Amino acid sequence: MRADTVQGRCHCGDAGWTLTGDPGPVTACNCTLCRRYGALWAYDFEHERIAIQGTTQAYTRIGKRDPALEIRFCPTCGCVICWRGLRREADGRRRMAVNVRLAEPAAVAHLPIDHFDGLDSFDDLPSDGRCVRDLWF
Repeated sequence: MRADTVQGRCHCGDAGWTLTGDPGPVTACNCTLCRRYGALWAYDFEHERIAIQGTTQAYTRIGKRDPALEIRFCPTCGCVICWRGLRREADGRRRMAVNVRLAEPAAVAHLPIDHFDGLDSFDDLPSDGRCVRDLWF
């Protein structure tokens, strides 16, 4: 594995992800899904810097007429692996985000956290200076 690669695995080890390169800041979102999952997201595009391993199943929001994304999870232990955009970008790429909470703490503890208000305003919120290590407990 390259030194600039981060990996995450589900609890049972059957599914996971690899992100090559600097993940950059990760996002904590308070939307109706993310706040329930407790996920912290690192972003890129499918088949570019993000690769998913193992078998996953998808959940798409029930009752949403035209959902924008699906949540991928391990069918064995239920851990949330990533979200995957259902619409391609103008350049044909598909946006994804992996759940950084599946990585080993030492590999991601230093990453700054951006906060996104996905519940009300759909705006990025001001940084409060916290990193992943500040939200482990």
